[in-house]
Amino acid sequence: MSALQKIADIEAEIARTQKNKATNSHLGLLRAKLSKLKSEVVGEANKKAGGGGEGFDVAKTGDSRVGLIGFPSVGKSTLLTKLTGTESEAASYEFTTLTCVPGTFRHKGAKVQLLDLPGIIEGAKEGKGRGKQVIAVALTCSLLCIVLDIMKPLTHRRIIEKELEGFGIRLNKKRPEIMFKKKDKGGMAISVSPGYKLKGLDEETICAICKEYKIANATISFRCNATADDLIDVIEGNRRYVPGLYILNKVDQVTLEELDIISQLPNSVCVSAHKEWNLDGCIDRMWEMMDFVRVYTKPKGAIPDYNAPVILPRDRCKVEDLCGRLHRDLIKSFKNALVWGQSTKHNPQRVGRDHTLCDEDVIQIIKKA
Repeated sequence: MSALQKIADIEAEIARTQKNKATNSHLGLLRAKLSKLKSEVVGEANKKAGGGGEGFDVAKTGDSRVGLIGFPSVGKSTLLTKLTGTESEAASYEFTTLTCVPGTFRHKGAKVQLLDLPGIIEGAKEGKGRGKQVIAVALTCSLLCIVLDIMKPLTHRRIIEKELEGFGIRLNKKRPEIMFKKKDKGGMAISVSPGYKLKGLDEETICAICKEYKIANATISFRCNATADDLIDVIEGNRRYVPGLYILNKVDQVTLEELDIISQLPNSVCVSAHKEWNLDGCIDRMWEMMDFVRVYTKPKGAIPDYNAPVILPRDRCKVEDLCGRLHRDLIKSFKNALVWGQSTKHNPQRVGRDHTLCDEDVIQIIKKA
């Protein structure tokens, strides 16, 4: 029996199994087997596909990389052209774009690289079409924009999410707060932090999942309301958690009443790339989901340079991170810094390398004598 057939059989068994306390352990074991089989299929598809392919090896530039993913003929190429000015071939037939086409735009002082990726098809995670190369580039992006035809948004959304899930990409999800550490001996040590509950997980289910991965001794500490899938993701250890924005294109083809309903989709923005409707709103939503911090540097005795901020991700915006962006050796000669802005109690405040910066802070770095 092929791996794909085994996957289909396990998915069918999960669908027909009643979910209750008595079946938790069995369902957890099935999900662990399913995850292992999917990883094997993706790995095999990667081997067969070989290298990235012509046109996919795009050098990363700017402060962030955003990927446009979607089915063929949903308007990705038109959107790239309108937002960046880079010409990406667009036509009424499918699969117009066969390679990765890059473009750039600037917003609030940040340079953003936008990638128009070829349309993916159902079964991309098994190597169909050029799915492997498309998803490989998507893995390097800090934001994924799922471009959907507004006439069939939910159908396409479910298929694309399933393909991304198969490659280990988790859209708009946070990494589970589960501490997992293998041990040489001592059995399973399982603990749950106060205030949290496990959904469909008990000690028997946890041990069954670990057994499937040939783990007999480990320390597992849950600091969130975890599910069996969360535990499997942590054990696999190769998941990528990426923010995702759903761009509902071709809004000029629906009525206002239909638009009011469709626009309720979470993490979405409605546009018409062809007629250039709400493109500024689309860029603003991208910026919001990229969650950047802008920091302005100030030389001694001079005013800050407000035209060229240093762009930092929200989860890595300490003074030490800023020094690393300016010059890799700057931290060696760093003494302290003066900071003006929302992150300080008074202006200016003298801070150390561990100080966390806020958006639009101004900083003056003082070096050792």
